[in-house]
Amino acid sequence: MNRTACLRLALGTSLTVAAGAALAHPGHDAATVSASLWAGLAHPFTGADHLLAMAAVGVWSALIARSTADTLRLPLAFVALMLVGAAIGLCGVALPAVEPMIAASLLVIGLLLALRAKLPAWAGTLLVGGFAIFHGYAHGAELPATAGALPAVLAYVGGFAAATMALHLLGIGAGTLLRRHAGWLARAAGAGVALYGASLLVA
Repeated sequence: MNRTACLRLALGTSLTVAAGAALAHPGHDAATVSASLWAGLAHPFTGADHLLAMAAVGVWSALIARSTADTLRLPLAFVALMLVGAAIGLCGVALPAVEPMIAASLLVIGLLLALRAKLPAWAGTLLVGGFAIFHGYAHGAELPATAGALPAVLAYVGGFAAATMALHLLGIGAGTLLRRHAGWLARAAGAGVALYGASLLVA
C-alpha cells in the first residue's frame, strides 16, 4: 500500500470511529449529539496551541519516518494518549501544569522539527504521547454544556479525535511535500512553533 492510500485509510478509519461513537446508542437526542460532535470537531482548530502541536507532530513524522507505517506511529500514539488524557479530564481528576505542558509541547516538538531530530522509536513515542495526555486533558476538561449524556460525550470525544488525526495527516502531507522540495521551510516552521511555545511559557 502506498503512502497516499495509507493516509486515506487512516483518515477514513478516524472518521468512522467518530461517527460510530455518535450514532451507536439508541434513544439519544440527535440534535444534542450532533452539536457535541461538531463541538469536538471544531475544538482542535479553535486554539493555536492545539492546532500547531498536532500539525507539527505530523510534519516531524513525515520528515523522520523510514516507511509509511513509521510515518503513522507518532500520530497514532498522540491520538491514543490524548484519549487517555481526555478521560482523566472528563472524570474531573486534577492534572497539574496543563497549560505549561501544552506550551512545552510546542517548544520541544518545534525544536525537534527544526533540527529534524531523529529519536529512538520508543523515545519519540513516549515524548509525543506524554504531551498528548495534556492536550487531551484540556479537551476533556472543556466538555461543552450540550454534552450531558454519554452519547453526546462520546460524540464530542470522537469529534476531537477525528479532527486531531486530520491535523496530523495534513501535517504529514505537508511534511512529505516539504521533505522532497523545501526541507528548509519545514525547519523554519518548526522554529516558529518553538518560538510560539516559548512565548506561551514566559507569558
